[in-house]
Amino acid sequence: MITKINTFVSIAFIGTTNWLVSQTIEIEGHIQSKADIENIHIINKTAKLFTVTDKFGGFKMNVKLKDTLVFTSVQHQTKVVEIDENILITKRINVFLEEQINELDEVVVGKVLTGNLLSDINNTNGEPPINFYDVGIPGYTGKIATQSERKLNEASTGPNGQKLKWYSPLTGYIPLNPILNGISGRTKMLKERVAIENKTELMLSIKARLSKDFLVSNALPEDLVMDFFYFCADDQNFIKHCKNQTDFKILIFLRMKYIQYMENLKAVKD
Repeated sequence: MITKINTFVSIAFIGTTNWLVSQTIEIEGHIQSKADIENIHIINKTAKLFTVTDKFGGFKMNVKLKDTLVFTSVQHQTKVVEIDENILITKRINVFLEEQINELDEVVVGKVLTGNLLSDINNTNGEPPINFYDVGIPGYTGKIATQSERKLNEASTGPNGQKLKWYSPLTGYIPLNPILNGISGRTKMLKERVAIENKTELMLSIKARLSKDFLVSNALPEDLVMDFFYFCADDQNFIKHCKNQTDFKILIFLRMKYIQYMENLKAVKD
């Protein structure tokens, strides 16, 4: 009787193991860390899937037995986890990430301060810098315009913001700059140039921030990486899908373009 029970248990265990090996299961995970746990990248290198954590550090991922998950973020050390039977049975995984600490060699610049105010004042040289607030002059603190943006502004207003005007007894003063530059096509050309520069700036920002994690599960030869990101930027919906969007949505867009890019490469080779 005992032998029959042991045989039944063995058969059930083998059957369960075989089922786990062949099945794709959605698991829920949670990240634990002393640093920020939102927007951490999780990549299934085996299945070439990716996702990011929510603000509570939670995520969901489809996995199989022996799949390899890679956890990365700017604030944490990279961690690799292999999916085992216990994770598949419980359908849960908890991962603790260690903070990424960049230690720099101690460097002493200038005078060493003692904490004694009178002594430290006498021990320092120079005067503090003066900005426009100190002297009561209004100043601009926004984003500095690019050369193309400045030219576009001049095409609409005139040099230094002074509009060229034409006086009509019927309509009064009419600004000439927008009319002349509109007729010549210069305004349209400058708008297109500004749009291209903004698109390129966004593309380079995405490449710098996400390419390392994206290329882990979407392999490309190094000499094609830049070409791929320009291919993405050429999409008419690039700004819509990537500007002011979460990393998760941007990665979905990149994955879609990756499939198209690889199909194009295959068609060219054929």
